[in-house]
Amino acid sequence: MTHVVAEPCSGCKYTDCVVVCPVECFYEGEQMLYIHPDECIDCEACVPECPVEAIFHEDNLPSEWESYTQLNADKSEECEVITEQKTPLAEPKDE
Repeated sequence: MTHVVAEPCSGCKYTDCVVVCPVECFYEGEQMLYIHPDECIDCEACVPECPVEAIFHEDNLPSEWESYTQLNADKSEECEVITEQKTPLAEPKDE
């Protein structure tokens, strides 16, 4: 099993999640982060760290974001691993 970064990360790209990941399975794209499905150990450490609630267990991923499972798999193969916190692209939206 794995976790998936979904739509809420797009354009924000918070990196609070990467610093708590024990296996360095996050990858940085231009507009968002991705989780490598073969590297994620399903520890859930990243989930409460995401201020925009963009990380879901693949079994709990909202149906409108199902395509993000494959997107994370594909993009994590193309992008560079990220292990340190960086400045986000945007502040979280007030709900």
